[in-house]
Amino acid sequence: MFIMPNNLGRQYSLNAAEYEQKAVEVLRSGWYILGNEVKSFEQEWAEYVGAKYCVGLASGLDALKISFELLGIGEGDEVIVCGNAYIACVMGITVKGATPVFVEPDQYDNIDADQIEAHITPNTKAILAVHLYGQACDMTKIMAIAKKYGLRVVEDCAQSHGNHWQGKTVGTFGDIGCFSFYPSKGCGAFGDAGCIVTDNEELAQKFRIFRNYGSEKRYHNQMIGSNSRLDELQAGLLRVKLKHLDDFNEERCRIADRYLNEIKNPAVRLPQIRPGADSTWHQFVIHCDHRDALQKYLEANEIGTLIHYPIPPHLSEAYAYLGKKPGDYPVTERYAAEVLSLPMYNGMTKEEQDRVIDCINRFRPEGE
Repeated sequence: MFIMPNNLGRQYSLNAAEYEQKAVEVLRSGWYILGNEVKSFEQEWAEYVGAKYCVGLASGLDALKISFELLGIGEGDEVIVCGNAYIACVMGITVKGATPVFVEPDQYDNIDADQIEAHITPNTKAILAVHLYGQACDMTKIMAIAKKYGLRVVEDCAQSHGNHWQGKTVGTFGDIGCFSFYPSKGCGAFGDAGCIVTDNEELAQKFRIFRNYGSEKRYHNQMIGSNSRLDELQAGLLRVKLKHLDDFNEERCRIADRYLNEIKNPAVRLPQIRPGADSTWHQFVIHCDHRDALQKYLEANEIGTLIHYPIPPHLSEAYAYLGKKPGDYPVTERYAAEVLSLPMYNGMTKEEQDRVIDCINRFRPEGE
């Protein structure tokens, strides 16, 4: 049987009756936009991550876009971001005309905080800290740099639901923490959904107004806003999933422990956890100099994998206008040619884990 890179049906089946009961409850309520489910989820998510305020939005990308807009960052401004981030992170920066300034990743696949200061200019207004793959950035260094230069900090926690830096939940260090609840995320919805968290009451209220056409009171529009509302059905289903999130994360950690302890192929470099951090293992990302051959080998053995991500944002067609060329960010580009995400999902059986581990251990690069 083919092992998928991610099998969302497995996680659903673990608590199917609860999801179905909540869906029927919301459908029968007759209230589908900005009701009690959204309000309750916002309170529960804020409490879970340790923030004062949460505002539900339509997607993680909206969370990023609206964050930079409400922080007043746009044309002529620069935002520092890791070079190997998903392109949506960069889109959040550029939608209002700001310029991304890329910094190479470190050995933990996240932004190398020791290189940030060298990229700061008079135009730098913010740092976007992307907690990639469920691994936390070094928020101690990032926040110290931000304080020194008076910069805003936005955290992209799309892949890091419930992991920590120095015991504090990611998303609560900077001015704004942005979350995606895309179905494959740790606390994934059953469609598109997202939110922001913040300790700034005024900023939270601006998000609430902006997401609803710039209106706090119907037909009284205070700003040019957007339609970016977390709907009642997704909020209700997220409330169910949130109750099980810690269990989901613990299960993924157990799978990751098996991979870390039992994959013994010298051709494969296993992920590392930054000292002071934990990981929720949104992805289990290995590095391999023979990545494409390994991926084909696993595919031939009915094991699916994914590449997160094969094209760095600075080399994408969308950002050709930045004028970047191959070789500008050698670490980022090398990682794009090396990384491979192994199967990782809730409900993954021991037998499936055994097959992945065994196949990787049997892989031999051609000529070796």
